[in-house]
Amino acid sequence: MKVNVHDPRGEELAQVLTRATAALAQVPSPRVDAELLAAHLLYDGSRSRLQHAALMGERLTPGQVAEYEALVARRGCREPLQHITGSAPFYRLELAVGPGVFVPRPETELLVEEALKVLAARTDPATGALRIVDLCTGSGAIAAAIKSELPNAQVFAVELSEDAIPYTRKNLEPLGVNLVQGDALTALPELTGTFDAVLSNPPYIPPANVPADPEAALHDPDMALYGGGEDGMQMPSAIAARAFELLAPGGLFIMEHDDTQEEAVAKLLARVGFEGCYPVRDLNNRPRHSVGYKPRPLEPLD
Repeated sequence: MKVNVHDPRGEELAQVLTRATAALAQVPSPRVDAELLAAHLLYDGSRSRLQHAALMGERLTPGQVAEYEALVARRGCREPLQHITGSAPFYRLELAVGPGVFVPRPETELLVEEALKVLAARTDPATGALRIVDLCTGSGAIAAAIKSELPNAQVFAVELSEDAIPYTRKNLEPLGVNLVQGDALTALPELTGTFDAVLSNPPYIPPANVPADPEAALHDPDMALYGGGEDGMQMPSAIAARAFELLAPGGLFIMEHDDTQEEAVAKLLARVGFEGCYPVRDLNNRPRHSVGYKPRPLEPLD
């Protein structure tokens, strides 16, 4: 992209956006990304304001175009859009993200929706007295969304990564989520058997299934992607076992997994001891989450 520096009025925003879209032809959504980058730089992230300005014939200075070109070049090299803007949308929230933290995906919102649907029936309207934990929280996406919808609940989040924690803290502390930096498999021993719900999007990708998108393959941290073992099930298996320990009887467990792991996860949950298990499918009818409940003690016979 080159601007006519001899035009004192600058260059029309619409023309700059058109060239940026062409420069981003290799990314999945070139026009959207071109607009989001310009909105981030010039309009406080408001894409609607950007679009209105382009329709009104607003012009950019050479300096603005040069700064915008630099952002477009970074995106053209497949640096994640969210790393460039420093934020990612998730369930009505804008979360801080960047290098070293897993960028939350839209499919994880389905986990939040399922959890809220179940928990709504269990919430005391007067107190909202639920205790919930998000294991392997990453950016804090699940915990933040749950706390934003259930402000009276006691929400915990556990994350081990030193690189991720600054983003996790920034996203969760303003909401009052209890953040624990530590191993999800051993954290919160003092609260064993007391949680109403354990939610998790653990690493689960098999080592041979390197993501096709460069944004994920090159920029998402390996410790947030790969689940361990040939089938990627090592970490999900450990998380399920730990969730069972943390839950109170009748407690809810929801875990995200690969769409090829539905059968393996179903067997895992049954082996650990969960009951009432079922899958949650995404908008393409692929199984992306599995739900289970910790059994309640049997009622004594009269």
